[in-house]
Amino acid sequence: MRTDKNNKNNKNSKQKPIYIGLGIALALSAGIAQAHSVNDDGQVEELDAVEVEDGRGKDLIGLASSASQGEVSHAQFEYRPLSRNGELLEVVPGVVATQHSGSGKANQYFLRGFNLDHGTDFTTYVDGIPMNMTTHAHGQGYMDLNSIIPELVKNIEYGKGPYYAEVGDFSAAGYAKMFTMDKLSEGIVKFTAGEYDYYRTLVANSNKVGDGDLLYAGEFNLYNGPWTVPEDSKKFNGMIRYTLDRHDWGMSINGKAYSNSWTATNQIPQSSVDNGDLGLYGSMDPSDGGTSNRYSVSGSFWQTGDNWKNEANIYSLYTDLNMYSNFSGYTLSPTNPSNLPLDPDAKYYPSDQILQTERRVQTGGNFEHTRYNKVLGFEMDNSVGLQLRHDDITGLGLYHTNQQQILDTVSDSDAGITTIGTYIKNHTHWHEKVRTITGLRSDFINNDVRMRDSGSGSSSVNAANSGSRGKTMLSPKASLVLGPWYDTEFFVNGGYGYHSNDARGTTLQFNPSDGQALGPEASRITPAAWSRGAETGFRTNFIPGLNSTFAAWWLQSSQELVFVGDEGTTDVNRKSNRYGVELTNYYKPTDWLTLDGDLALTTARYADDNAYIANSVGRVISTGVTVVAPNGLFGTLRFRHFGRVPLDEAGEYWAGDTNVVNLGAGFKQKQYKLEIDVFNLFGSTQNDIAYAYDYAYPNGANTATGILKHPVEPRMVRGTITVNF
Repeated sequence: MRTDKNNKNNKNSKQKPIYIGLGIALALSAGIAQAHSVNDDGQVEELDAVEVEDGRGKDLIGLASSASQGEVSHAQFEYRPLSRNGELLEVVPGVVATQHSGSGKANQYFLRGFNLDHGTDFTTYVDGIPMNMTTHAHGQGYMDLNSIIPELVKNIEYGKGPYYAEVGDFSAAGYAKMFTMDKLSEGIVKFTAGEYDYYRTLVANSNKVGDGDLLYAGEFNLYNGPWTVPEDSKKFNGMIRYTLDRHDWGMSINGKAYSNSWTATNQIPQSSVDNGDLGLYGSMDPSDGGTSNRYSVSGSFWQTGDNWKNEANIYSLYTDLNMYSNFSGYTLSPTNPSNLPLDPDAKYYPSDQILQTERRVQTGGNFEHTRYNKVLGFEMDNSVGLQLRHDDITGLGLYHTNQQQILDTVSDSDAGITTIGTYIKNHTHWHEKVRTITGLRSDFINNDVRMRDSGSGSSSVNAANSGSRGKTMLSPKASLVLGPWYDTEFFVNGGYGYHSNDARGTTLQFNPSDGQALGPEASRITPAAWSRGAETGFRTNFIPGLNSTFAAWWLQSSQELVFVGDEGTTDVNRKSNRYGVELTNYYKPTDWLTLDGDLALTTARYADDNAYIANSVGRVISTGVTVVAPNGLFGTLRFRHFGRVPLDEAGEYWAGDTNVVNLGAGFKQKQYKLEIDVFNLFGSTQNDIAYAYDYAYPNGANTATGILKHPVEPRMVRGTITVNF
């Protein structure tokens, strides 16, 4: 990032207010912030630019609009051991990425007291494409990052809380924007091999083509894992990108392809591990698994003038998913006497396995125009944005299966979801020590659901559960920034946000499995649920080399609404409150040593009775040390802890604490790099994730309520050789 720092270190000089053209969102997304000053004629003058530190060590004084906003560059995770793609988001302080199934499935994420499931209240963009899937077969906001090649991620911008006008759906807890590289200084051939049959090959290069740069890459990954039932994961990623930068205008065209197949080991009962029915890495159903594909094409365009800038991107993508899951064992089995109902017409199944399917075509675009002005002597920029998205989903199905054989249909739908978002944003310097960022966002959502079949077998039920519903959301945002004094700024933020709800739930009037009316609660399921939050904090670079932030925050959600894809119905939960504190530190005392340490403490409760919110993580600690010696030797040691996790509202069941240490070390020269990564260095057998609900295992056992868990993967070693050409 570049900004005007000429007078920054002179405490006695009057620091000239800087003006950021597109605001923090576009500045960080480009990885470069050009400082501007507006002269008396209203024309923008570009100030001298000075390069400052990459990554979280970057000085964001004068740039960020909240204490919990920031950027991470590729330099920070170049030496960071990553066992899975979802851990890219763990560079965002306070985020935890876990897994409860096969590695071809989206990760589970946790932040600010949210069990984000697979992404419901945290939105992620990759090169301008929203990754969260509305009305997804498995879960609302499903966010699968397996299609990313980590080595090609240039930078990650992030922000927490609903304070940013340019971010809409699924962003109550925060957002992340990932951007891939435009070109490579050298080609890459990388090969990794490790325990449990882990093999990965990456080939990437870029060439000058005409006036632009063509980048292309391919990744192949095989993995069995430590599971009793081998995962047999087969993943492919391909990418091609052409970038043209003509200084005052430019463009990039992206094409990406991803394919994966896997066998899944889902969470298993703690009691079955305790009594020896299952090993720690065992499976209740060896036939669980799935396939997933994603293909996308997108274009980004930008243009600048004397006092304005335009930026736009358009995209189109196709995704599909077929996923077999058995989360509860045999609660529906006819050999289970405790489950025999009085109804002689009730259905029974050999197991609880389900199949979730969908085929999706998603199209959309984002457009923003910014003008740099000086009004009544105050420097300001004003931005207006338009965001369009349409998801056309077919074969949105839920089926009872056994050993991947369909037994009957719970529901089979088509859905069309159209979202239109507009926003205005103003950034004004009222004084060299006072600036504000205000915005107003409007979002319109229209759901069109066409129920084609259901387990009730009733055409009237299908017709009643079909239909259209829409909603308009207004979300004001405001931020006040004071300072800097002694390289320290203070922030006060507030705003509204929302997450959309599964379209099927908004039109549902009858339970699709049995045709029974849902009652008046069905009318409470709206197309979107609002959230509102506030935050105060500070950011300081007072100590040379140390970047620290502190934030105290509060967030309220109108409804904890989740469409339960595993059952085909919608749970309507009540209003909730979350609050907490976060402390982050990034310290680079020398060129060869980097230290970081983050702490997040959160309380999450329902508003009416102060009951616990299940799976809300109350404590997250992440810390690490990285050493990069001048002779090419490097090493990194990282510790991750999360705990204080209730699994039910009463607090009867708890997940326990999880502590994992990862180690990486190697040797890097100009043309090659050798590295060894040791994941879970001390062999922890604690939980990667845990739940509490009804289950029955083995077949014939009585239904019980208890903890089901998925352990962290055991200690494993992987070696990598990278050759540059």
